[in-house]
Amino acid sequence: MRAAGLVVVALLLAGCSSMMSGGDNAAVAELTNTSGQSVGTARFTQAGNVVRILVEAKGLPPGPHGAHIHAVGKCDPPDFNSAGPHFNPTNKQHGALNPQGSHAGDLPNLTVGPDGTGRMETTTEQLSLGSGPSSVWDADGSALVVHANADDFKTDPTGNSGARVACGVLVKAPGR
Repeated sequence: MRAAGLVVVALLLAGCSSMMSGGDNAAVAELTNTSGQSVGTARFTQAGNVVRILVEAKGLPPGPHGAHIHAVGKCDPPDFNSAGPHFNPTNKQHGALNPQGSHAGDLPNLTVGPDGTGRMETTTEQLSLGSGPSSVWDADGSALVVHANADDFKTDPTGNSGARVACGVLVKAPGR
């Protein structure tokens, strides 16, 4: 019985280790502002069908900011329009509160404090770091965009979140 228990523990630890390593189930985006200055990092990890997203920002204006995965992995300043529209492989409307929504790239607001730092952590099953129609690794890649204003979670196509103030292209994270 003890040997069987050790085998189970070893398998669980191996599974946890593979979930935390880089490679096919992890991505990162280095966020820059419209002047090209670094303003944060977004980290993505996938375990099963769930993608965990952690955004840590610095040097952004205080308040809530819409944050979305955009359909193109390109962040050309000054307006980041090169990132295209929200990532939306299922052709839904925008927002968690929209009965027709939501886009796969819709995320919660990133709240930035008076000191210019903010953190947003969420999970989603609407996108994938693997293959298939919900994969962020399609032919033109994907980007994480932070907007000037809060997302209202219902107005199509952008949640009234305003101008794009920061952007980062998703790249596969190196193994650890």
